[in-house]
Amino acid sequence: MTVGPDPDPEPGSVGAERFADDLAVALAGVQRLIRRRLRGGMTAPRLRGAEVELLRLVVARPGIGVSEAAKELYLAGNSVSTLVNRLARDGYLIRETDPADRRAARLLPTEAAIARLRDWRERRTALVRRQVARLAEEDRKALEAALPALRKLAENLHEEAEET
Repeated sequence: MTVGPDPDPEPGSVGAERFADDLAVALAGVQRLIRRRLRGGMTAPRLRGAEVELLRLVVARPGIGVSEAAKELYLAGNSVSTLVNRLARDGYLIRETDPADRRAARLLPTEAAIARLRDWRERRTALVRRQVARLAEEDRKALEAALPALRKLAENLHEEAEET
């Protein structure tokens, strides 16, 4: 009896289908458990996933416009506007008028946003480091070896989303 994904799935085979599903479930499960574990130590009100994504984008690209952020995050413009309003109200974003287009807004992170994302990243890194250290050496090496393929998978997903 085989336990776990098919070690050599052929494209289009049942094994490949099961592998794809197993991979998606594992990735989602790891992400969900990381978020759940980290939320326990938070004193500030919880941020939703889309709020965190928007904050990360604004920290990475200060001055980004609302419509550009919506496109980058694959969200409707009015959804991003709602997120911006909430994050600005809570002290995480500054909305400035775009000098080139007075109707448009440019988004800037506050120090509180930068500190909150830094704290989250540091806590996430420490949590994952502790859990990886608990794995057998061969499992740690397998995860490390899988990183380039996982990054390529993310890149492919991003490219496919750009095409639609």
